[in-house]
Amino acid sequence: IPPGLEYMSALDQIIVKQKIEILELLTGCEMRNKYDVLNSVGQQCYYAEEESEFCNRICCGPMREYVMHITDNSQQEVMRISHDFVCCVGCCWCATDSSCGYEVKIEAPVGNIIGYAKQQSSKWKPHIRVFDANRQPMYVVRGPCCWGCQNCFCTDDIDFPITDLTEQNVLGRMFKRWAGCGREMFTDADTFGVTFPADMAITSKALLFGTLFLVDFLYYEQQKNNNNN
Repeated sequence: IPPGLEYMSALDQIIVKQKIEILELLTGCEMRNKYDVLNSVGQQCYYAEEESEFCNRICCGPMREYVMHITDNSQQEVMRISHDFVCCVGCCWCATDSSCGYEVKIEAPVGNIIGYAKQQSSKWKPHIRVFDANRQPMYVVRGPCCWGCQNCFCTDDIDFPITDLTEQNVLGRMFKRWAGCGREMFTDADTFGVTFPADMAITSKALLFGTLFLVDFLYYEQQKNNNNN
């Protein structure tokens, strides 16, 4: 068990709720993202805070280089999720294991790589694979073709099913939760979540938790920036 992640052993759901940044709301300038990480009954279990350069956030948007620091309630860093800037990534048509796919690296504890999550090629629907530390595929995450259409007329959660490699067995789901018309239109404070079996290995839970941030940045960060502008 990675030190600091023992609490995950009893969890079957993690909710990630982005904090509202008032300065970003007033100016439209992208600030560092901060999140509360909650269990299924809304209790605080971790915090997440982005580390990135201001110019990268303004010029590169969701493709920017960043490090997401995950800390426990005593402010000890227990996980780290990082994305390196690569020009021209994120296109669903040309994303592959070797190039063009948006990727995050997941460490727990810091310095110990437990795996990766990477965008895969698809015609339109989101397609992500989760890999272990040796880059052996473990899980597949797919999203709906209408992943960006949540609005005042479409208020359901947007689901991203998690399956095994055959894509025949559903193991859990990631989802973006509807936050209400005002919050969706005028802030970038999204709420995401992931469900998985309670008896899943803690390292696997941590990998799927880290993959949530790929979903947020790749599929919703640009949309949020456009709303702010």
